[in-house]
Amino acid sequence: MVKQYGALYLDARRALLETEEPDMAGFMARSLICHVSGKNPDLFLADRDLYATEEVCRAVDAGLRRLKQGEPLAYVLGEWDFYGLNLTVSPDVLIPRDDTCAVTSLAIQQALFLNQDPRVLDLCCGSGCIGLAIASRVKDARVTLADLSPEALTVAKRNMMQTKLSARVRCVQVNALEPAPAFLGKFDLIVSNPPYITAEEMEALPISVRNYEPHMALYGGEDGLDFYRSIAKNFSRALKPGGFLCFEFGMGQGDAVCRILEDNDYAVLERVRDYNDRERAVLAQYGRKED
Repeated sequence: MVKQYGALYLDARRALLETEEPDMAGFMARSLICHVSGKNPDLFLADRDLYATEEVCRAVDAGLRRLKQGEPLAYVLGEWDFYGLNLTVSPDVLIPRDDTCAVTSLAIQQALFLNQDPRVLDLCCGSGCIGLAIASRVKDARVTLADLSPEALTVAKRNMMQTKLSARVRCVQVNALEPAPAFLGKFDLIVSNPPYITAEEMEALPISVRNYEPHMALYGGEDGLDFYRSIAKNFSRALKPGGFLCFEFGMGQGDAVCRILEDNDYAVLERVRDYNDRERAVLAQYGRKED
């Protein structure tokens, strides 16, 4: 049954109110309809009295069923915006979140002051969102996206191509829990949003995260710090003298992450907060710069 776009929106929002707050229900309904119809929000509003096709109505109904089961909107859409980039996402990668803008901005800020043609490693890259955001803002940066998951790298490669950054970005398979492989070479900056959820926290994750997002990208060991220990210890060999390491971390982990960095000959330079005023990222420098 065909419906006017305005009625389609109201029906979709009403259905989502069973599980969502009013503002979120409206946002999700509008995003879903715009996605399946190919309309931007302004055109959707202008066309509210026009009739959507049966194909659009069926696609909206299918999307609503997935959303009401708890599947995240980003996976239903198959795409998500991050730092001005429209990125492909799938259940093989974490959904880029606003929290991660903190570490991304910190890394971009540092990369802008590095020598010409800086080499940047995005370790545990997932969708590639951090590394691609750096490449988009630091026009001479050469970025390597690294992850252990072949499926995540497939998504990262697709994003590399659709953002038209493949001339300065490459993807490689790397295990962040093992010593840095020699083929990586040396970097001016390593940035990482590694898995940091503790064993206890894994049991209490929301359904939308626990049932849909990849556990491999979430679980950071019993205390959530396994990847920080490994990267600080094993990836300093992949940094140039005086190189920088930038981490995202979970709520309340800042002091522990900084201790790990300092125990591995890093000097903590800056700690920053995210949009929710929670401490979220740290910048550190390894060893001393050469004279």
